[in-house]
Amino acid sequence: MRTFSTVLVTGGAGFIGSHLVRHLVRTCPDMTVVNLDALTYAGNLANLKDLEGEERHVFVRGDIGDRDVLAQVFATHRPEAVVHLAAESHVDRSITGPLAFLETNILGTAALLEAARAAWNPGEGLFHHVSTDEVFGSLGPDGLFSETTAYDPRSPYSASKASSDHLVRAWHHTYGMPVVVTNCSNNYGPFQFPEKLIPLMIRNIRDGRALPVYGAGENVRDWLWVGDHVTALDAVLHRGAIGSTYTVGGLNEWRNIDLVHLLIRLVDARLGRAEGASLGLIHHVTDRAGHDLRYAIDASKIEAELGWKPSITFEEGLARTVEWYLGNEDWLDEVTSGAYRTYYEAQYRGRG
Repeated sequence: MRTFSTVLVTGGAGFIGSHLVRHLVRTCPDMTVVNLDALTYAGNLANLKDLEGEERHVFVRGDIGDRDVLAQVFATHRPEAVVHLAAESHVDRSITGPLAFLETNILGTAALLEAARAAWNPGEGLFHHVSTDEVFGSLGPDGLFSETTAYDPRSPYSASKASSDHLVRAWHHTYGMPVVVTNCSNNYGPFQFPEKLIPLMIRNIRDGRALPVYGAGENVRDWLWVGDHVTALDAVLHRGAIGSTYTVGGLNEWRNIDLVHLLIRLVDARLGRAEGASLGLIHHVTDRAGHDLRYAIDASKIEAELGWKPSITFEEGLARTVEWYLGNEDWLDEVTSGAYRTYYEAQYRGRG
């Protein structure tokens, strides 16, 4: 069991990062969490409002690509571990603007690795790199991704994350930096920016707006409750084998169209509407370029080595998620104002 007095979390004001920061602050009473986030469209300090005044949470606004900021963070706070979550992460955005993904996910990761290498003596520290199952490409109707699956990225986003995975392992093998890598499936839960499928659908069902579904909605994803992902990250941070990779999944596959139908049923019921009232909002749009058919994760390694497995069912987690978004409409409306509306209209207008 490793212990750390100070941990640097990059992207800690984003969806997964804010949940991890909150978890570490609440469960590790001897740990200070330094939260580095550039506060781009998906990073929001409102996600961490309940930590205001908490002395063991230190927020620093900065970009992982800014080497001067990184040097200052390491010199001032002396983190003993890094959990690297900062990334451009939306596939659609990577298709329309790939260079930002290369700059943040590849060059930003390299800058962070170099900052850590400059601050730590050989063999010191821990660099925990959080990645995605999308680096493995697309599955057919059978099989699961695991830690030994060959890489086959098919979008600018997944290619940039695959590159960053390789960089982290290269710094381990070349410089002896202690690292761990995790590749997770699709997360869902509170505070997720509503360009992602589940919060997007909840918002649009609430507002009576079209529900854009790519193609026939046959694409399959494995869904992971963000709270379960956070406990997996905690386990790997403190007990994961150095140099190892762990695939983390919810053991929970759903076709997109079936998920949309379930969300319609849950949201309509929560709002007192008749069953099926919002089914007519489903709007099939031109499929995304290079859309991978199916993702699914084999999480047996992390269960066998670290005792982790999902704690709640998808139905329970989705009900909690719907309840949170509909109970926090001010947060939802605030983050979907301004620039997001412009992006949304450009993304889906004319694709039907």
